Amino acid sequence: MEQSVTLSQMLDARESRAWRQQRLLDEYHSPLICFTMNIAGPVKNSPLIRRGFELGVRRLLDSLNTHGIRCIHQEMIHEVTGNEAFFVAGADPLLLKKITAGLEDEAASAKTDGPKNGISPGNSSDTENKSISAKTAALKSEPSLGRLFDLDVIRPDGRQVSRTELGLPQRLCLICGNPAKDCARSRRHTVAELQEKTRSILQNTIDEIDTKKAADLACRAILYEVATTPKPGLVDRANCGSHRDMDFFSFMDSASVLWPYFKECAEIGRRTVLRPAPETLPFLRRAGQRAEAEMFAATNGVNTHKGAIFSVGILCGALGRLPEEQWKNPELVLDECAAITKGIVAADFAGLTPENARTAGQKFYLAYGITGVRGQMEAGLPAVREAGLPVLREGIARGLSINDAGCAALLALITASTDTNIIARGGIKIWQETVSRLKTLLAENPYPNRETLETLDREFQEKNLSPGGSADLLAICYLLYFLEKEK
Repeated sequence: MEQSVTLSQMLDARESRAWRQQRLLDEYHSPLICFTMNIAGPVKNSPLIRRGFELGVRRLLDSLNTHGIRCIHQEMIHEVTGNEAFFVAGADPLLLKKITAGLEDEAASAKTDGPKNGISPGNSSDTENKSISAKTAALKSEPSLGRLFDLDVIRPDGRQVSRTELGLPQRLCLICGNPAKDCARSRRHTVAELQEKTRSILQNTIDEIDTKKAADLACRAILYEVATTPKPGLVDRANCGSHRDMDFFSFMDSASVLWPYFKECAEIGRRTVLRPAPETLPFLRRAGQRAEAEMFAATNGVNTHKGAIFSVGILCGALGRLPEEQWKNPELVLDECAAITKGIVAADFAGLTPENARTAGQKFYLAYGITGVRGQMEAGLPAVREAGLPVLREGIARGLSINDAGCAALLALITASTDTNIIARGGIKIWQETVSRLKTLLAENPYPNRETLETLDREFQEKNLSPGGSADLLAICYLLYFLEKEK
């Protein structure tokens, strides 16, 4: 909950900051960097402001490290009056000022391409879309997050290093781009205007970082999936499994073009967060159709990641709809996937008859009531939640490599889901026999050794079986695991 502060509180905080600065100078006799945020209005701290501050801390530490500057001491304060950080650095104060001023003046890094696929927070009227387009154009020139940073460099004798000593330009106004001191002196802009601009800078920066992070980890997950070896019947580093039209490098080609799609899915989730969750799905599907075209172009028509485009894309959309601090909770993420796909089975299979059923999935639904990946997704991916992810976690906790734990997780997923790829290649009876045999094997040892996995791989290839649906679920397990462990 946001809390307003009084003038008296701010004066006390300023006095406390000055005392802390002097204490650190007296103790270390080295230059000091003091980092605060320029936040207009009575609310000086909030979850959004703190995320912007923490990002600034990371950027500062990275910049110091890049210049080989050792941070002797650091401490941080998080109060209702604002966030403060103090860094004692053993370096030339003028160099420190050059570095910190560069962070304050950095080029705009938080920009948006605006609503895609016609997405807007409310109804998609022409008037509203024109308004959104105008706002988008303005956001493309959004000041960077660094413009909210206030990084003071203080010499050991207590004198502050000024910009003029280095011939650096004055800081500019967030709104009009004129010298900030002139605008502050004349009160050219209202507090409400400054608050809105500040919120916009923070939100757009965080959205950009979060959606990029989702895409990074999604790509990492699909790369880990194909690299996991040996996988019965599937393409891996050892062989092509039961496939003759693709190899390990086909998956590299495909993965190389999917990062923008995964980022777009997270962006779609974020921009539709105020809508009911199922309204996110149509936009994700349209983006998925474009991604499939990109995949086929990259692989010369080979289907390497069609299933992952659907399932991992929905998961990225779910991440976009959730605050980043909830990403570490797989239950919340999977619940959001279920919410996005609520009603998908009934909608996609409505009106099916033996005469108009074309795909294998449609035919299996009519013949056996198998709902495939749609049913898994609408149910919140129970195979991932109850089998794949726990086995992956436990294997790594036992000291197995992520590869070996992933191999075991794949087998668990095959037994916990209805893999329509196996059924399409071998029939329902072969699928049932395969699942039964794997359950027996895993009951004896949930983490089979490499020799056992290689034997299974040969058997799957002899029967022309490929658990492609389970492979997509393994990618989701990896993604959720990465999110859990992400710092």
